[in-house]
Amino acid sequence: MALEDVCSFKERSVQHKWFSFSSLGDAAIPFPMSDHYNLRYSRLETSENNCGVPLPFRLAHGTTTLGFIFQGGVIAAADTRASAGGLVACPAVHKITPIHSHLVVTSSGSGADCMLWERILIREIRLYQLRHGHRLSIRATAKLLSSMLHPFKGTEMCVALTLCGWDKQEGLIYVCSDGARLQGDVFSVGSGSPYAYGVLDRELRWSLSKGEAISLAREAVFRATHRDAYSGNNVDLFHITAQGWIIVVIWYKKPHKQLYSCRN
Repeated sequence: MALEDVCSFKERSVQHKWFSFSSLGDAAIPFPMSDHYNLRYSRLETSENNCGVPLPFRLAHGTTTLGFIFQGGVIAAADTRASAGGLVACPAVHKITPIHSHLVVTSSGSGADCMLWERILIREIRLYQLRHGHRLSIRATAKLLSSMLHPFKGTEMCVALTLCGWDKQEGLIYVCSDGARLQGDVFSVGSGSPYAYGVLDRELRWSLSKGEAISLAREAVFRATHRDAYSGNNVDLFHITAQGWIIVVIWYKKPHKQLYSCRN
């Protein structure tokens, strides 16, 4: 009882509701999920709120991630600072995660939530590929992720992922934790996104060369980290084409070079 008083635990009435959705739109076969996530998620409805234990204080967090399409493919960029209020929790966090050889996601929101759902997405896509012999398309992947996240709308979960990849052409889709799904040519997400959009709106165009696109993405994230206290440290850059994704490292006063790639 003493522990319950200290931790502010209270008995809550719990009701279970189940969520299901139809087969994915552009998948030829209904998508079978793994046994643990069999297209159904239980959602907890409480008489008070969705947060069991109130936090002693709110830890604000922020980031700067972006993705855009140009004639040479898709560019994804993000800073590497993980923040918790005024604390820099980690200066070297990778906010761009490869899902498969032609798809990466940029993540913003709660670090633990983003890592969990990225792992779930990687597993489900891999299982689909093993069952059917081909990869799930980017649009179907976004629909799958949106359908899995929608039951958690209104909870404390905070996930915002931008899918940057290549199927038969470039693909850029934004999915967040309330189930929203948006497709576009440019997205910037996070507390530093207004500053990044300021640079992108001025310089972004379809006819950019590879070098110009990489420099623009780096400049946009750098300017955002300069103005936004929650973003900072280094800039991660990915370039996705029909051959796969490439991690790009830019040396000061030297041309960019390829560090690592994943191709067929």
